[in-house]
Amino acid sequence: MNTAASENSVSKTKLDTKLLVGTLLFCLFNKPAPALADDAQELAAIKAQMRQLAAQVEAIEQRQAKRQGLKKTQTALAGKGRHNTGLAGGKTATAALGSGPADPAIRFSPDTPPASVAQAGGLPLRSHGSGTNPFGFEWLPASQEVVGHPRSAMDLASSSPSSITQTSVDHLPPVFTIGGISVKLGGFVELSNIARDSNMTAGPATAWGNFPYANNPNHGLSEERISAQLSRMSVLMEANPRKDIRLQAYIETDFGGAAGTSNSVQISGYTPRMRQGYFTFTQKDWGFHLLMGQAWSLVTNYSKGLLPRQEQLPAVTDNNQIPGIAFTRVPQIRIGKDWHEKYWLGLSIEDPQGTVDASTFSKSCSPNGSSFSGSSVPAGYGQSGTSCAYYQNSGGVLLNSGTHYTDNPAPDIVLKAAADTSFGHYEVFGLGRWFRSLSVMPGESTTRKHTHFGGGVGAGLTTPLGTKKLQLAGNILAGEGVGRYGPSLLPDTTLNSRGQLTPVPEIIGSLGLIGHPSKSVLLYTYGGVETAGRKSYMGNDGRQYGYGVSDLNLSGCSIEFGSCNAQTHTLASLTAGGWWHFMEGHYGSMMAGLQYTYIRKFAFKGNDGFGNSVSPTTFGNTVYVTFRYFPFQ
Repeated sequence: MNTAASENSVSKTKLDTKLLVGTLLFCLFNKPAPALADDAQELAAIKAQMRQLAAQVEAIEQRQAKRQGLKKTQTALAGKGRHNTGLAGGKTATAALGSGPADPAIRFSPDTPPASVAQAGGLPLRSHGSGTNPFGFEWLPASQEVVGHPRSAMDLASSSPSSITQTSVDHLPPVFTIGGISVKLGGFVELSNIARDSNMTAGPATAWGNFPYANNPNHGLSEERISAQLSRMSVLMEANPRKDIRLQAYIETDFGGAAGTSNSVQISGYTPRMRQGYFTFTQKDWGFHLLMGQAWSLVTNYSKGLLPRQEQLPAVTDNNQIPGIAFTRVPQIRIGKDWHEKYWLGLSIEDPQGTVDASTFSKSCSPNGSSFSGSSVPAGYGQSGTSCAYYQNSGGVLLNSGTHYTDNPAPDIVLKAAADTSFGHYEVFGLGRWFRSLSVMPGESTTRKHTHFGGGVGAGLTTPLGTKKLQLAGNILAGEGVGRYGPSLLPDTTLNSRGQLTPVPEIIGSLGLIGHPSKSVLLYTYGGVETAGRKSYMGNDGRQYGYGVSDLNLSGCSIEFGSCNAQTHTLASLTAGGWWHFMEGHYGSMMAGLQYTYIRKFAFKGNDGFGNSVSPTTFGNTVYVTFRYFPFQ
């Protein structure tokens, strides 16, 4: 018995030694799987793996269905997804991953996790402050589609497809989360070939009002450029602290900036610039909306409500839109209210900037030691002496020192009402502006402040024409001092005989037809016009001063190298083009665009120096061929 007990003791000691050595070897030569902090994390990891398997099953079934010529509806796919996740407790993917309430508008990335996650057994990287990552960062695992959301954000059925005019980031799944904030990425890489029959020495944005008259050697000198400057990136960050509250932050940028070192000789090093950067707060139960930051002006036409990224922008390729479209992107504070998302009211306080035409005031005057720049103003009829008017400064800290900024006393104010009906979207608005200048009157040595009011009224519509495949979109803005809201940049103001800025009367309008012959093709045609009225005075020397004067000698406008100081009266344009979404897959989408624009510019009448009337006019043709790759769509 003692011998047997001794042998058993020796065998047990050997076994324990083997177990100990085996454990040590396993720990030394095997990489452990990531440890989970508690059962909840382990359960979440298992659910993530189940969702990945469910997504793989659905992908295989979809391929089989395509081979057999069958079509599966989104509802059926989503129902299968809910059944699969229900096996693990009946919670949705959103509820399993986030601490906030489930939001059916959020989809998770169908891409596989990064290599670091895949090496850890395919588990999502999770922390939320408990563990090694104090920032709460996590990659989102694969998940099935959500009902009502297409697999691709390339929806060309809209009159203003956000995949073209914006970046469609709202319709894309989050890539990752940081704490309770989901992060979506959007954008595209673009290559455009631009051809103009008059040399503008411009990139993929046409200064429509600068098409030269025949006196300029650039008139009729064709221009061809290839540019990738309009390649765009966007980031949308979203959070839902409560079921009825949504917070969003949006940043959008492209490479349309041109610093002093930018050139196309050795390297085309064009700089990033901020297109949009703002945050929004939405209280759904109250229908309350708040926006702060740089965004499209509330003057811009909208296709639905008054929500950001729902602007009714033409699906054109030129970055300066087309003549007749009222728009601008400015810093602003906007508050809005909706009633059942059908009727809308918005008030926006926007950053002002004015344009001044002082072309008939040939002399400039600038006080010593001042950044002010201004013009010498001849006396009016029956007056004596000459005034000095000051209305702009060179840019200072964080502003462009090579650009002048007008001295405005108050922000622009826009009040807009809109309605979404079964017959389309309609809106009306009012715009208020203020213009200020300083003047030194004859015989005086100190300045006087002058403030003039300007503004206008406008309207817009987007409506189907008997079928969803054809839509009509239009806008109009009429008033005094509203030129900056049109892409042709007609002057807002000119000077009167007392050195005051006086608003110029203007009308801006466009009308477009947008067609959808198929899901992958969008066709459009637009007509637009911008026109300015007269705002001038008669000087004591018998000449006219201001804008729209009729006594200028314009005989040189039709002679090469002749002198031509014609003032623009009207710009009219006709644009036709289309987009073809020709490739789509798990690695993004490709789209091609073709556009033609004809522009006609008319000047105010002058004379030829012999008493005969002269009406200078010029024209231009622009052709765009554009390709875009959308890696996130």
